[in-house]
Amino acid sequence: MKMTDNTVLITGGTSGIGRALAEAFHDRGNRVIITGRRQNMLGEITRARPGITGFHLDLDDAGSLASMASAVHDRFPRLNVLIANAGISRTEDMTAEDWDTADAEAMVQTNIIGVLRVVGAFLPLLKQQPASTVMATSSALAFLPRADFPTYCATKSFLHSWLTSLRHQLRRTSVDVLELSPPYVQTELTGAAQAADPRAMSLATYTSEVMTMLERGCHPRGELLLERDHARRWAERDGTYDSIFAAMNPA
Repeated sequence: MKMTDNTVLITGGTSGIGRALAEAFHDRGNRVIITGRRQNMLGEITRARPGITGFHLDLDDAGSLASMASAVHDRFPRLNVLIANAGISRTEDMTAEDWDTADAEAMVQTNIIGVLRVVGAFLPLLKQQPASTVMATSSALAFLPRADFPTYCATKSFLHSWLTSLRHQLRRTSVDVLELSPPYVQTELTGAAQAADPRAMSLATYTSEVMTMLERGCHPRGELLLERDHARRWAERDGTYDSIFAAMNPA
């Protein structure tokens, strides 16, 4: 994809990887649209960067998406990059007496249904552009799970498979399909502790590496995956799945 003069829409763009990508694309001379549930954060970002447009969006609310999509279609008919980034992550202990499926259902709703809905809302517009991109945020955990995040990892595995099929179906159109698979990054995805965890990769460093991969077109099979995560990506092929799983999920 080209890196300048795009019209870029990023869901979940008020914090973490979404916000970092929004600012990185804005710095490169792109028109950037962000969405999020927190109106105060949308206001903070758009005031700091007048070239960024913010829309309130609750992906669990079909009416909210319909309203936002209609506004974007009217105001930004040249939209050519969609980054479906919104997602949530929660631990689950299925051995607990009080375990229920509420958290799992919420993650499926946001991480899977939300992505499908937003791609469905904007794919017709993207197909009209001479060159366009759909990118969705998956995870390196799509390939080998953390057992204490069972549904989260499973939603990302779903996205990996779904994006592979979407890429194949759109291979003769103007739409490229990319999968962003971050490692453990200093964001608040699982809470404030993650943002300060020294074991996590710096958000600024991760964003810089992603933008470099995009600039160089370095995303074989449409996958934006750091070299450090290739061992997990190819664990089954390489016969190392069990050993890496054990190291990630000690008994």
